[in-house]
This record gives sequence, C-alpha cells and structure tokens, in this order.
Amino acid sequence: MSVSDSVSSARSGNEVRLRRNTLSLSHVVATTLAGIAPAMSFFFGFAVIVQGAGLAAPLTIVTAMVVILFLTNTIAEFSRFIPSAGSFVTFTGKAFSPSIGAAVSVFLTFGYIVAASTVVSIAGVWISETLKTVVGLSIHWAVITMLISAATGWLVMRGIGLSTFWSGVFFYFEAGLLVLGSILMMAAHPQSLSLAPFKYSSLTRGLAGLGAGFPLAVYLFIGWENSATLAEETKTPRRNIPRALITGTLAIGIFYVFLAYATAVGFKMDAHALGVPRLPFIDGLKASAPALLFIAYMAGVTSILGSLIGLVNSQARILFNSGREGLLPEFLGKIHPRHQTPHSAMWVFLMIAAALVLGFSLLGGIAPLDYFGFAGTLGSIPIILTYMLTNLALPVYVLRHHRSELDIFRHFVLPIAGTLVMLFPLWGLIQPGQARPFNLFPWIALSVLALSTTYGIVIARLSPGLAGRIGAYVADEYQ
Repeated sequence: MSVSDSVSSARSGNEVRLRRNTLSLSHVVATTLAGIAPAMSFFFGFAVIVQGAGLAAPLTIVTAMVVILFLTNTIAEFSRFIPSAGSFVTFTGKAFSPSIGAAVSVFLTFGYIVAASTVVSIAGVWISETLKTVVGLSIHWAVITMLISAATGWLVMRGIGLSTFWSGVFFYFEAGLLVLGSILMMAAHPQSLSLAPFKYSSLTRGLAGLGAGFPLAVYLFIGWENSATLAEETKTPRRNIPRALITGTLAIGIFYVFLAYATAVGFKMDAHALGVPRLPFIDGLKASAPALLFIAYMAGVTSILGSLIGLVNSQARILFNSGREGLLPEFLGKIHPRHQTPHSAMWVFLMIAAALVLGFSLLGGIAPLDYFGFAGTLGSIPIILTYMLTNLALPVYVLRHHRSELDIFRHFVLPIAGTLVMLFPLWGLIQPGQARPFNLFPWIALSVLALSTTYGIVIARLSPGLAGRIGAYVADEYQ
C-alpha cells in the first residue's frame, strides 16, 4: 500500500481525527489569551518598550495591535476557506507548494518550541520566587520546572475540553488580579490621570522611539494566532475561528493598553522613573499598594500555568497535523485512543522546550531570566517570517482556489500591507551591530531556514502524493 493510500485509509477511521464539536467560541478565545501569557509578557516586556518609546509606550502597543490585526485578517480568511489544525503549514502548502508547506512545518516548529521554552524558563524561577516570598518555602527552580512541565503534559493529554477549561480559569484569574492591581495604582494617584501616554509628543525621539519599542510590542502579541490550530475541535469552525482570532487580538490589545496606562499612572506620568525598573508594573504596585504585592506574584503564577497549557494545546497541533499528513515523522500524528488528543506531538513539543531550558541553564550556565530574553528573540524570527509568508500566501490561494470570492481589500491590500509593516519588527530582530549573542540569532535562524527548505524539497521529491495530503484534514469535513 502506498503512503497516499495509507493516509486515505486512515481518514476513514477515528484514530487520526481529533474530538470534534468540543470547544465553543468562548473556550477558544480564553485558551488563546491564556497562551499569550499577558502577565508574564507584560511584566518583562513593558520596560523595554518604555526604554524605546518613553511615556508613550501605550501608544506603541496600540500601533502594534493595528499591525497584528492585518495578520489576523489573513488567518481569519484562511480559516473561513480551509479551517485546519495545520494552520500556517496547511495555508502556505496549499497556496504555494508541498515543499514549502513541509519547510514551514520544520521552520515554524523550531520557532514555536524555542519561544515556548521562554515560558518554561520563567515558570520555575517565578513560582520558586513566589513560594519563597509568600510562604517562605525554598525550592530550586529546576525542580519546579520539571514538575510544572510534567503536570502540563498530563493535563493536555487528558482532553482538550479539560485543559482549555483550566487554561481559561487561570487566564481569568490572572486578568482579574491584573485589573485589580491596575485600579489600585490609578486610585493611588488620581491627580496623574491624563491622556499624555497617547500623545505623539510624549514619544521619546518621535518615530525613532516608536520604532525602538515596536518589535517588543509586537512580541507581546505572539500567540494571537493559536485559535486557528483548534479548528478541528471547535463548533462551526469557519465562523468561530475567525471570530476568535479577531476577538482575541482586540481583547489582548486593549488589555495591554490598560495595563500600560495604569503603570504610567503608578509612576505619576514620570517618563524617566517609568524607564528605570526592570519590572515597572510590580514596582508601581509596590509603591501604590505594598500590602497587596502578592497580587502581582499570583498573577504571574496563573499566567505561566495558563500559558503553558494554552500554547502546548495549540502549537503542538501543528506538529501533530504535520505528522498526520506525512510532512514529519508519522509517530507525531498519533492520537490518544481514549482522550483523542495528539499526545505524542504534545509530549515531544513540551519535552524539547523543557530540555532546552534545563540544558542551557544547568549545563550552559545561562541564567533562566537571561535565557528568557535570548530564546524569545531567536524564536520570534521564524514566527515573524512565517507570518509574512502566510500573508503573501493568501492572495495566491484565493486566486488559485476561490477566484469567484476574491475581495481586493481583504485578500490583497490587507495581506500585502501586513507583510510590509512586519518588516519593521523583523529588522529590529536581525539588524547588524547587536550585542552578542543577539548578533548570532539571525544566522541561526537563517541556517534553520536553509535546512528547512532543503528538507521540504527532499520530502516533496521522495513523496509524490504530498500535494494531496496537505490540507487533507479540513476541520469540518469528515469522511
């Protein structure tokens, strides 16, 4: 039996299908927002944005949200045409060629795993520090990292409904704590309430300042696209996945702007003071309501837990779908016989992410907080390049497969504009003259891209039926 015959045969059974109609729109939005890890992303990212943009850091976040909405349109349109757990791999593979789809499966997985390892890296450190601060219990961060990784793997294996429920619980608890902390900061300094953070005149060095903080502002949103990979388990995915993408992007953008504004108020709209601390939100809360500092620590804990569950659930499904369709090793496409979860892909995704952190930190001597910054930068390069390629794929796909539904604005203008504006954050990541090891990351990403491209070309030549298998598992089309 040929490979293509094997795939066709497998499609008739349930063993390669995820559990359908499990997730509602609200479930998808909640787990996507949890995967972004707003507390941790904002805690560690906002200071860098402030250093570039000054008091107008909230304006920088608004700009980043608009840019991400260009990309949201692209994934939403693809999800209306061909909702798939393969997401970017399916979209680019159907638009261009099987070799490009296979290359994206490797390149994007590399970026996602490296980026996911940042959450793993911060998990042990933050929870260890929280236990020490709140209850006086001292446990080494590496022990906590391994325990959290194992617990996350067990939970996501047990079922998409159960795991998304808990990621949602953690997110809403996290969001509630952050809102409470923000209100306390604003209540402590009512005289500082003004629109200064949204004025162009508040930008440090004008457009140059906006550009300096813009790459990090975009990074805050990474994970907004995770809704797309949950299509196969979502009710009416052609309607709900686009809604989840747009709702999630707007919600997280508005939430970040609120947090940024409250933090600026907490520092009495003093741009210099705001740019000094490494964790402005926590320092601002400490000054405004020191007795309730544990709010920030607990928000960080729930952010980590919700994010790990959300991103493993979503991003590992690309790995799973690539294995199911024959782009990557077949064992990655296995589904748990009882829980109907892609357990093999999930464990591989999570174990590699944890191994990277433990290896570089314990054996390589890199502090987990430093690793957080290094891996976040390196992982963002493949992700942003994939965003740009997928934008270019939309007009090609529509012309090839849905010409009668062509909309010039949605299918041409917005995707091309989205590609152009993404050059801005990409340049911030790859520009020459950066300090070591950041100057090495563009070359590492380029090497992985070359290997991924070579892999895609080879696998396409060795597997003639690959074109028919990419996108074979449309979320709401069951045989």
